[in-house]
Amino acid sequence: MIVETGHYALVLALALALINAVLPLWGTFTRDVRLMAVTPSVALMQCAFVVLAYGALTYAHIVSDFSLVNVVENSHSAKPLIYKISGVWGNHEGSMLLWVLVLALFGGAVAFFSRSMPADLRACVLAVQAWIGSAFLLFILLTSNPFARLAAPPIEGNDLNPLLQDPGLAIHPPLLYFGYVGLSITFSFAAGALICGRIDALWARTVRPWILIAWIALTLGIAMGSYWAYYTLGWGGFWFWDPVENASLMPWLAATALLHSAAVMEKRDALKIWTIFLAILAFSFSLIGTFLVRSGVLTSVHAFASDPRRGIFILAILVFFIGGSLTLFAWRAPILKQGGLFAPISREAALVINNLLLTTACATVFVGTLYPLALEALTGEKISVGAPFFNATFVPLSIPLFLLIPFGQSLAWKRGDLYGVAQRLAFAILCGLGFMLLVALWHGGPVLSVIMAGLALFTIIGSFTDLALRLFGHTAAGSEIWARLRGLPRSAFGTAFAHAGLGVTLLGLAATGWGAERIAHMKVGETVDVGGYELTLTELTPRQGPNYTELVGRTSVRSGGIEKAVIEPSQRFFPARRSSRAEAGIVTLGLGQVYMSIAEQSPDGGVNVRMFWKPLVILIWIGALIMGFGGLLSLSDRRLRLGLARRTAALRQGRPQPAE
Repeated sequence: MIVETGHYALVLALALALINAVLPLWGTFTRDVRLMAVTPSVALMQCAFVVLAYGALTYAHIVSDFSLVNVVENSHSAKPLIYKISGVWGNHEGSMLLWVLVLALFGGAVAFFSRSMPADLRACVLAVQAWIGSAFLLFILLTSNPFARLAAPPIEGNDLNPLLQDPGLAIHPPLLYFGYVGLSITFSFAAGALICGRIDALWARTVRPWILIAWIALTLGIAMGSYWAYYTLGWGGFWFWDPVENASLMPWLAATALLHSAAVMEKRDALKIWTIFLAILAFSFSLIGTFLVRSGVLTSVHAFASDPRRGIFILAILVFFIGGSLTLFAWRAPILKQGGLFAPISREAALVINNLLLTTACATVFVGTLYPLALEALTGEKISVGAPFFNATFVPLSIPLFLLIPFGQSLAWKRGDLYGVAQRLAFAILCGLGFMLLVALWHGGPVLSVIMAGLALFTIIGSFTDLALRLFGHTAAGSEIWARLRGLPRSAFGTAFAHAGLGVTLLGLAATGWGAERIAHMKVGETVDVGGYELTLTELTPRQGPNYTELVGRTSVRSGGIEKAVIEPSQRFFPARRSSRAEAGIVTLGLGQVYMSIAEQSPDGGVNVRMFWKPLVILIWIGALIMGFGGLLSLSDRRLRLGLARRTAALRQGRPQPAE
């Protein structure tokens, strides 16, 4: 009965989405306040029904209801509870339901928290969000029903893909979806603003928190995904330029550009057309990524579906929303008035250059990802575009971007002093150059790694330079420093931490050029040196897990004759799936990691092993956490809420808006 309730809830959610897709727009065009006022309540009801449906599917997985096709194909009664819950989104149908759940949650959040928005703008935003929800609810009900029943249920299920039976899966997809799908609300804000003609600084301030939420989630989701690949796939890599990995990177690059562009629009009422276009572009890349994952055009560990009918349906959704939004943009963009002017040397100009670099980098990833698919579709020829292409195109664009970050952050609005900023950043510049020299003398290694290391330290120190000068400049006393600290907006701290986090991640990436790798065949008692550590295989032991068996290679990690740690890489076999996967053994030593994975046992009793020493590797993910923390600091800035209410009240009363 619970399962049927979930199915009916999806149907009711579709009906409510269709109502919200039509009535608010009609109310906007006819200026009917009552129709516009209905929108938030309907959005909240739609959200409640989708939550009910998702809860029903989760319940079916937890109790192992094998009368559902989805549970049979993706679960097992012996599977641990955490993987039963995460298994809900570890398949095509369940992940699409998560897609719709995030859509509905963002629509419900706008309905609940944006009461100070102008009524027509809120109605249009929720209407566009309802159109998106209707399309994907139809997709689920017509092609990907997660509640399909079996006439003769089996006694046991087929289990979940072994690669997905990992704690990282309980974190990575929900975070990624909140970013990936969360960009739908920025798209809805852009389309809604174009429909009702409200494109101004008030709109930018209204949409900025939603951009931040999506950006934070997408940042952390991508970082968690790279860490999952790093320790789960057994090959020691955190990024392979896989087309599906690229499909999440492209929206992140576009969202980052959008976040900076919205700041210019909010502060200076400029870049209106560009900001609206980026809001459309960011969600368009999310739709393209969804098509790549679920159309069957890619074969990847990340891909969910290979049914061409589903691909055609998603392609139709993609064409409708991208084509429709761009048509609306072309129709309404010419009526936008020019905003504030700024000098070529100013913070606005730096943010414009930042946008150009980010979008160009996004374009290179887009071309590298889709070109092989287009070539195969047109000519039948298969080619592979991998790391060499992306390193040759993406990296040269990243270097000037990192150079620009501290300078842009320190420049004044409207008109800046480049020479004065360079003087203020002199310490950061010297630290970066000195670190490059130190690394070159100490580690050597690839020239690019040396450059990236110096650039990373310059970015980290430079990100806090302006903040430090504003707090401690002009020999301020302790009480004055405290007063300045209380007076600075949280967004200033958030910006500094987010930019510094990017520098920390860059330092971790730079250090990949200083690591060591060994591939060997080892028997019990043998020792192999890697990166200054001695790894001794002490025993090979079979072990029984809840739904798998594994061969564990207990290994001692020593340095200078002293045991630093014991790691247990293993090779796991899942009988229900008749498949196996490597479970890496990893130990963190300082900021680096010793990494080891083993293959199946050979007839001579030994195992093939792959070992790495990865210095500073955890900085890659620490940097992402710092970026997320910076985003949360900016999101907590009270000005985003109080300023919006103040501007809205002034607008309603016909008074001039208060200055920033």
